[in-house]
Amino acid sequence: MNQTDLGTVITIIGMVLVTILTRSFFFLSDKPWTLPAWAQRGLHYAPIAALAAVIIPEIVMSQGHLIATFKDARIYAALCGVGWFYWRSSLLGTIVAGMAVYLPLHVGLGW
Repeated sequence: MNQTDLGTVITIIGMVLVTILTRSFFFLSDKPWTLPAWAQRGLHYAPIAALAAVIIPEIVMSQGHLIATFKDARIYAALCGVGWFYWRSSLLGTIVAGMAVYLPLHVGLGW
């Protein structure tokens, strides 16, 4: 085993130990552990914040730069999907409505 392989093995073992320690930290205590009320309230917003962090850059950016034209099918598909969701509150309908706008604009018009 050469020096690079040994360093890789040591790094992996260290990462495993840190992962085990951090994930089992809350189980090591004898008394029950609860989150403060402010943290529990904040966790209600975590899923939507994570989704927005993934989706919004994909809609408004292309190749790492802000889009420079409104001839981008993603904008109109996202707006249509949001409109459908507020109108019907249907997740499947949101996807179908967004794709129904995106595909003709992207494939048909080349946006």
